[in-house]
Amino acid sequence: MINWFKFASPASFYPLAGKLWPWFAALATAFCAAGLWISFFVAPTDFQQGEGYRIIFIHVPASWMSMFIYCVMAFWAVIGITFNTRLSGMMCAALAPTGALFAFLSLWTGALWGKPMWGTWWVWDARLTSELILFFLYLGYIALTSAIDDPRRADKAGAIVALVGVVNVPIIYFSVKWWNTLHQGASVSLTKAPSMATTMLWGMLLMALAFWMYSIAMSLYRVRAIILEREHHAGWVAELPEMQR
Repeated sequence: MINWFKFASPASFYPLAGKLWPWFAALATAFCAAGLWISFFVAPTDFQQGEGYRIIFIHVPASWMSMFIYCVMAFWAVIGITFNTRLSGMMCAALAPTGALFAFLSLWTGALWGKPMWGTWWVWDARLTSELILFFLYLGYIALTSAIDDPRRADKAGAIVALVGVVNVPIIYFSVKWWNTLHQGASVSLTKAPSMATTMLWGMLLMALAFWMYSIAMSLYRVRAIILEREHHAGWVAELPEMQR
């Protein structure tokens, strides 16, 4: 049996993250190459939107990841508040920049898609507006935690932001059902057959896997830097060989 609780210690988690992140980075590269090939060279042209629809292979997975990462941050926030673990705040801090990147990518690609389809770069659509709020929540979390010198106080303040802001995630997801919006409904559902060609679906799922692997790799890589920064005074850090830092 693996004692998972021991990895709640930064000293135990640091070498584990060091072993795992290159593997996830390699998987992200492989999935991204396969996903881009299928999305831009294999998937058929959409009969309504033409070639312009291919932006969805970036836009949709980026939107999924922007919401999922915030939910993971909220999970770590709960763990940190409940068990007062140092690693929880570090994981939230490591996840936030990647989440902000995907939220920005979602908004940017959405604008590129919206211009030819809707005739405008931006509308105050319910889903677009709530996704913009999510982007600001990421930026707010990063700004707040960076402004507080004491890491423990910064983690607690950031945890509150993560828990309060997670309410916005279901609003993003269900906005097209709750309100009459320009944004189209879900193309992929767990309860319904996909409303797209099989090759389109494979391209989107491979890109989603690529973004997922990238998020894990970057979070593990970044949390190692955060651990070294916060634990530099600990004896175990001084004992690390230079090549393992």
